[in-house]
Amino acid sequence: MAMIEMGFERQNFHPLKRKSALLLKLIAVVFAVLLFCEFLIYFLAIFQCNWPEVKTTAYDGKQATREPVLKAMFLADTHLLGEFLGHWLDKLRREWQMERAFQTALWLLQPEVIFILGDVFDEGKWSTPEAWADDVERFQKMFRHPSHVQLKVVAGNHDIGFHYEMNTYKVERFEKVFSSERLFSWKGINFVMVNSVALNGDGCGICSEAEAELIEVSHRLNCSREARGSRRCGPGLLLPASAPVLLQHYPLYRRSDANCSGEDAAPPEERDIPFKENYDVLSREASQKLLWWLQPRLVLSGHTHSACEVHHGGRVPELSVPSFSWRNRNNPSFIMGSITPTDYALSKCYLPREDVVLVIYCGAVGFLVVLTLSHLGLLASPFLSGLNLLRKRKTR
Repeated sequence: MAMIEMGFERQNFHPLKRKSALLLKLIAVVFAVLLFCEFLIYFLAIFQCNWPEVKTTAYDGKQATREPVLKAMFLADTHLLGEFLGHWLDKLRREWQMERAFQTALWLLQPEVIFILGDVFDEGKWSTPEAWADDVERFQKMFRHPSHVQLKVVAGNHDIGFHYEMNTYKVERFEKVFSSERLFSWKGINFVMVNSVALNGDGCGICSEAEAELIEVSHRLNCSREARGSRRCGPGLLLPASAPVLLQHYPLYRRSDANCSGEDAAPPEERDIPFKENYDVLSREASQKLLWWLQPRLVLSGHTHSACEVHHGGRVPELSVPSFSWRNRNNPSFIMGSITPTDYALSKCYLPREDVVLVIYCGAVGFLVVLTLSHLGLLASPFLSGLNLLRKRKTR
């Protein structure tokens, strides 16, 4: 009788052991895939990015001086979803992607300053005070950064509305969180941050105020280029004598993206579509004013969600920064800049492609199905099938 009971226990023990082994294998595979796709893949992609080299020696006609280098990151169009648009899974997935990408870039690249070129939020143009507070809280969690790293944000049309939707309340609400600062100087480098939505040129109150601020910035920049102690400039703290970097959401005027190229440019079928002034790009007049008032050495913008490089007047380069979110691009990226008071160098850092991550997940699901069926005896193990075939060949 005892022998019969022991045999029965052994028969029950083997299926239980096999099920436990299968469960452990499934858990190990799921854990490994999640770890890679949700964490390690960002390190793998961003680890390949390096700060571009820039000349650090400047000559003032008499002697050579070594200039400090500022490491700056530029990203655009994060479009954090609000309470109305988008599925909750869409919000969770894309915001996790941006958070992991941003935090990984901070840890690996250690920038000194980060600029976000507008459209931080997707529904800021119509969000209620409660929804706005929730969006801001999520933004601050996703884009948290050490106190020694500066984070600067310019307004986009989805943050404060297009010109016809914009009002003082929305602008002040945005500036209360992100500052109304128009001029930022660090390490001898001047950055001008423009509310490009307000440059419609129709004389509205917000537009007139924005133009007056830019004229004042222009005056201060011109004084920095003149001889010290100029009577026209009067007393006061002078800015570094460096041509500024212009940062805004709308690109300066261009007819279309027809001359744009590269893997993250607009799709070929969209490049020849004419841009609408004050909607897709700034107007000709506003663009000429900015170039004349500020005389920038470099312009960076967002809004189009695609990359493009153009030269205005044959001398002022503008780089449109692609979207940072999978929601707008399969291959998001950001710009890395090594900048000195007299020179700069830019490079692009690509984030993981969304389709690659989806393919990995689909492959993992297929592998789990095959593994489960093999353990249940419903599918012959490829290894055993190959071994049996080899044995048959040897016996012939």
